[in-house]
Amino acid sequence: MNFLFEFKNFITKKNVLNFDKVSFVHANNRGIPTPTKNMENGCGACSECESNCPTKAIQRSGSDRLDLDYGKCLQCGICVEVCPEGKLRNSGFIYTIALHREEFYTSYQNGKMEKNSQSNFTLSENQRQFRDLTKKRGFLYREVAAGGNNTVESELNASFNSVFDSEREGIRCVASPKHADTIVFSGPISEQMEGPLQTAWDVLSEPRALIACGTEAVSGGLFPKGKIPKEPDLYISGDPPRPDVILQGFRLLIGRFSFQFQEALHKFLESEK
Repeated sequence: MNFLFEFKNFITKKNVLNFDKVSFVHANNRGIPTPTKNMENGCGACSECESNCPTKAIQRSGSDRLDLDYGKCLQCGICVEVCPEGKLRNSGFIYTIALHREEFYTSYQNGKMEKNSQSNFTLSENQRQFRDLTKKRGFLYREVAAGGNNTVESELNASFNSVFDSEREGIRCVASPKHADTIVFSGPISEQMEGPLQTAWDVLSEPRALIACGTEAVSGGLFPKGKIPKEPDLYISGDPPRPDVILQGFRLLIGRFSFQFQEALHKFLESEK
């Protein structure tokens, strides 16, 4: 019986995620909030979304403009719940990953997205050197829990299971920063973790990369953001981000995945019309 069971597993189609076929949108996830068609004639004057957002990710400018910082967004859905006129929705768009922090700053005028004037972001010299080193072989990372709630760590653990299989991309977690190419940190960086994070970063040899994983790491989330060793080379927002989103972020950093947050979001919103 054991032999038959193993033989069945051998010939059964594998359930490993195909990165080339996954979508930016997931039907079972709230994703980031975006305007509905009801906002075409303005937003109104209630300010419920702005005042109830726990991380102050939403700012209203008059009755027809919304400015959202998706690097602060927890994807909690509160703004959608409190909007009395249904002018916001949970879009299901989950790919909140970017190589530059400014990519998450998004504005809507009468419900229409205004593309960031800095949408043509270029790689820094460090990002380019790191990509040259890791595109073919992948990278090793040391994760630093810098005052978070361990949800990011749970998703990172899941990224190694048989569905997501991080190691097929050559991406592995190591026990010491001495063996790592990258530091992945979670949490807002508490005062007590500023020193350990800096120490872990200092151990790495060049070229090296710093990855902010989770909304708290990107912006502090609900808490003040602590001191970081340098501006991160990759930002992965969400509280916490899904394992596939994390891995796609890693693949973006090393050049195996072509993605630009503003472009992808704009294309998605246009396709919804």
